[in-house]
Amino acid sequence: MIRFPRFLHLLALLPVLLILGGCPGRSEAPAAVHRSRILMGTVIEITAYGPEQKPLERAVGQAFAEMARIENLMTPHQPQSDVAHLSAADGPLQVSPETAAVIAAGLKVGAASDGAFDMGLGRLKDLWDIEGEHPRIPGAEELRAALVGTGAGDLRLAGRTVTKRDPRLLVDLGGIAKGYAVDRAIAVLQAAGVKHAAVNAGGDIRLLGGRGDRPWKIGIQHPRRKDAILATLELANTAVVTSGDYERFFERDGVRYHHLFDPKTGQPARLCRSVTIVAPEAMLADALATAVFVLGPVAGPELLQRFPGCEGLIVAADGSTVTTPGLAGKVTWR
Repeated sequence: MIRFPRFLHLLALLPVLLILGGCPGRSEAPAAVHRSRILMGTVIEITAYGPEQKPLERAVGQAFAEMARIENLMTPHQPQSDVAHLSAADGPLQVSPETAAVIAAGLKVGAASDGAFDMGLGRLKDLWDIEGEHPRIPGAEELRAALVGTGAGDLRLAGRTVTKRDPRLLVDLGGIAKGYAVDRAIAVLQAAGVKHAAVNAGGDIRLLGGRGDRPWKIGIQHPRRKDAILATLELANTAVVTSGDYERFFERDGVRYHHLFDPKTGQPARLCRSVTIVAPEAMLADALATAVFVLGPVAGPELLQRFPGCEGLIVAADGSTVTTPGLAGKVTWR
């Protein structure tokens, strides 16, 4: 078995998507702030440009504080979080408006993807313990037990009230809440008057404006060559999220076991190596990246057609690539 020490593994999440350097455009403002913190189990980077340094510093600090607030609200590891209360509930539970909105978005992607995105896989993730000290390969009976109550209708939402089909269901918003936190960080920066910024949460990126009069250049990590860039994208005022089987995994007998599970089998999904989604919001891109990864290079692009403004770059299990038409002219292969 090959696995990463926990902290080194956490740092390894950073290259999933890279905001590549270079000189800003001529019209770029003179002040710049680049800060990083560890939140939500990954490294968060915020870069912002503006006319004055101190207001930028203050805005970036507020953006980090907002992301920490979302983490406390939606993590399963904080006893007072909405998610922890929901997992412990044996009946209907009213959650915060924000958590309800995130669950509503996840249910929409889940329904559109025929269950490829599922927020009820907490027991399955605990069973595999991919991110823990002792990851394991569960047996068939264990997998069947962990999947009881999951699937279509496992969560029902009415206003702010959530009902679980099975009281044992453990809710996990890990495939969508990080994107929402990124969106909220950008909203805080905008409210502070920042017009050019990027927030990168271990591969979940939201871009505000550009780098002056130029677009941001985003590097997509090669899924099989460490520290190599597969392709670059030039983007502005959008979100871009990558999910890959090289982010969190262990290997045994030459087989890679990763954290992106097929909800129908309880096993790691096997049709892709990585999926990059470009969408108007990071929350939507986050959920779609997981769903497309599970669906694969044929059904995945078909799903994206149901979400206006969403495009994808897929690396299939055999290493071949599929790019949706909306990314034409925006991808440079390395």
